[in-house]
Amino acid sequence: MTDLATAPDTTTGLAATDPDTGIATDAASATETGSAAAAATTTDVPFIDPVAMEHDPEELFPGDRGVLDPEVRRVLVRLLQRRFLMAERNRAEWTVLMDHQHTIESRLNDLFVRLVVDHDRGVAYKEQIRSDELEIPILLRDEAYSRAETLVLVHLRTVYQRETTAGESSARVDIEEIEQTVLTYFAEADGSTARRQKAIRAAVGRLRQDGVIEEESEGRFRINALVEILLSSDRLRALRDWLDTQSAQSVPIDLDDDADIDADADADADDTEVAL
Repeated sequence: MTDLATAPDTTTGLAATDPDTGIATDAASATETGSAAAAATTTDVPFIDPVAMEHDPEELFPGDRGVLDPEVRRVLVRLLQRRFLMAERNRAEWTVLMDHQHTIESRLNDLFVRLVVDHDRGVAYKEQIRSDELEIPILLRDEAYSRAETLVLVHLRTVYQRETTAGESSARVDIEEIEQTVLTYFAEADGSTARRQKAIRAAVGRLRQDGVIEEESEGRFRINALVEILLSSDRLRALRDWLDTQSAQSVPIDLDDDADIDADADADADDTEVAL
């Protein structure tokens, strides 16, 4: 006959007596203890608390919320800083641009700026997006070349077209040739020869800074393909026709004025303006 005093109670939550010790135990508590032990066994990997972004070792500076790699950020900034990014002069940055072009385009588009990449010439530059249907805040300003700079640009473009059409792999020009040619565009009323030469040399300096030309030796420059982007063939033809007309009429050219030169004489030369 079974001793009811020592028989285990299978009713949930009722006390049962341990047959060996005679001590009553709570079945529910035992069940919970066993479950906790089992859970501890199955969760040996401790929980990892998320790291606050301000303490994230991957940030580049305190409070960094950027997601781009450092080299991609630098190329993005270079594109905003400079007029042009050229493969030949900036090989490392060009490689990053090619590898992350879609991402960089996306970031610029967020600012209403368009990325233009000329793979054939190895030139990348930016353009301000404008729209009649959409209100767009203007980030980039257009800075026209001065008249002296435009005149030098016309000569450089003419030489480049002549040499490449003849099958030459590159086009070069001397400072003396630039001066002699560009001086013919001015009238006597434009001031002294020294003043005009100073303006021409300053124009050469700016175009060199922009990457249109590179000085290979003292006073000798190689013309880059960038000149084709600044002046298309049609634009070059219109400017040369206008200059021929001005020279025939002996109309003075104000060296201190912006490059508002157009085939119609007084219209803005938008093609010679480049966003900064």
